[in-house]
Amino acid sequence: MPLLYHNDLGASGQLGLWEITEKEEDLLPILDLSQQESEQLSQIKGHRRIEWLAVRQLVHTMSGRLKRIHFIKDKYGKPFLQDSDWNISISHSRAFCAAIAGPKPVGIDIQLVVPKIERIAHKFMRPVEMESLQGLTQIPHLHIYWGAKEALYKAYGRRQLDFCQHILIEPFTYHQKGGTMKGKIKKGTLEEEYLITYFEHQNYIVAYAIANG
Repeated sequence: MPLLYHNDLGASGQLGLWEITEKEEDLLPILDLSQQESEQLSQIKGHRRIEWLAVRQLVHTMSGRLKRIHFIKDKYGKPFLQDSDWNISISHSRAFCAAIAGPKPVGIDIQLVVPKIERIAHKFMRPVEMESLQGLTQIPHLHIYWGAKEALYKAYGRRQLDFCQHILIEPFTYHQKGGTMKGKIKKGTLEEEYLITYFEHQNYIVAYAIANG
């Protein structure tokens, strides 16, 4: 069960990255799913089933507990840990899954870098964000913007956010070794600021957001 990365973020929480090499029959006996979790899993098909299981094992490993805390969902579908005050966010993409947990609102996204993101950039990028792109690094740069906005969307957790109008990323310069930037959710009278960090692992990009204040 390959835990690739487990970072203590201090007062901000815990971050983890997991390579999915297990089979479903490896994880099911040790996860002790609740009835609600079993019902959720029954609605999932194909490879996403093992992704769903693996990210729960990742969160359990990060916790250091002997007994796993079950996941529950609120009315918007946002996951929480049962009987815990900490916020969590999870993401999975084919060979890897990632998770973040902490006392403040948090969000995370992991995605495989693919060229087709250029075709949908207009759906989530503001003009000022597009201006920060450079030709040779445009594709990974776009993925970081997308991952950052996904992370903020998950941290907000109540849906009904437009990625162009309501999720604003401060334009930044792409660095292959990773970096940070500021992000904001702005909708009506709501305004929340986040610090966003990104890094690359193989051909995947991980972006995570932690609320300021």
